[in-house]
Formats: sequence, structure tokens, C-alpha cells
Amino acid sequence: MTLLLQITDTAQKIADTLNHAAVQTPLAPQEELRFGDLLVKGGWVMIPIGILAVLGLVIFFERYFTIRKAAKNESSLMSQVRDSILNGRLESAIAICKNSNSPLGRMLQKGLLRIGRPIKEIEGAIENVGKIEVAKLEKNIGIIGIVAGIAPMFGFLGTIAGVIKIFYDISKTDNISMGVISGGLYVKMVTSAAGLFVGIVAYVCYHILNMMVDKVILKLETDAIEFIDLLEEPGR
Repeated sequence: MTLLLQITDTAQKIADTLNHAAVQTPLAPQEELRFGDLLVKGGWVMIPIGILAVLGLVIFFERYFTIRKAAKNESSLMSQVRDSILNGRLESAIAICKNSNSPLGRMLQKGLLRIGRPIKEIEGAIENVGKIEVAKLEKNIGIIGIVAGIAPMFGFLGTIAGVIKIFYDISKTDNISMGVISGGLYVKMVTSAAGLFVGIVAYVCYHILNMMVDKVILKLETDAIEFIDLLEEPGR
């Protein structure tokens, strides 16, 4: 009985000592995780990911404003061309189309220059110009699609390379503590996160531009049909 009491008293003293030490020893302040530091720790893979991000944004804004300009309302142009044709002022209609400096204006100008020839030939000339104008609008949009595809791949490549290095270091030092593994792994996961982020943004931008181009194509086709119908009116 005396031995049991001695063991209990000793255990209580040890517990009191540990509690006192925990109170007296302050916890080490946690290092604040900064976004900029994470990007730097991501390694060399962050450079191509950053280049892809800049390239995608530059192309997106350049194409966005170009397509938006082409998509402006051309109802006034069609009205002026219609009035000029109905009044027999062909040269005036051609000049109006030339001064508009727009895809629709160039399409109508080609059609006006073919007046007097069969309607099928006029329609074919307008269609050919329309294809060229659409190709101009779609210029470099495919690059954004490429960015959306390869940016996540670069991110995964950086993470895999980082994991390989972690396990290589472990094999050399025989230190397999969880702190060593997790400490290096969370940094290497930054490349995957960055690659996925750039890929998602590029994917969204790619489809936004394609939807804008489709809207312009529909408008051009509608106006071209209206122009052909105008030429086919009785008395034209």
C-alpha cells in the first residue's frame, strides 16, 4: 500500500512539473504564410506558368476589344446602303461601306462591286469576304486554348519534380519525419495550384471569345441575307 502511494505521488509531481513547464514556455510563433513567398518557393516551373498567364491575358484583351469593335451595331450602315441603292446611287453606297472600316462594310462593298453579275456570284463574293473577316476575328484565340491545356500540366510537372526531390533528400539523410515531408510538399503543391488557376482562367476566356465571335458571325450572316434580298427586290 505504501509503495502504491509513493508511485501515485511521484506521478502527480511529474504531471505538475510538465504542466508548469508548458505554462512557462511560450509557444513558438507560427510563420505567416505569404502569397508572394509561396510563388517564389514554387521554383523554376512558376516562370513558364507566369509567361503563359501574361500571354493569355494579353491575347484575351486584344481579341476582346477587336471583336467588340466588330460587333458594334451596324444598323445605320445598312440603312444608308439601302437608301443609296434604292435611289440608284451605287458609288455613294460603295463609299459608305469603304468609310465604315468594318467587317460588314467590307462584305457589302464586295457585293456592291459585283452588282450587274448573277446573284449567286455576288453571294459567293460576300461569303468569301465573310470567311476572311471571321478568320481575322479568330486570330490567336487558339493560343488561349493551348494555354488552358498546358498550364495545369506545367503545374503538375513542378509538383512531381518537387516530390521526387523530397524523397531523394530523404534517401540521402534517412530523415523520414512527417515535418520534412509535409514541409517540402506544401511548397511544391503551389505549382499545381498556380497551373490550375491559369488553366481555368484561360479556359473561361477562350470560350468567352468564341461566343463573341459566334455572335458576330450570326449578325454578319443576317445582314448579308438582308443585302441579297435587297438586290433581289423587283426593279433592282
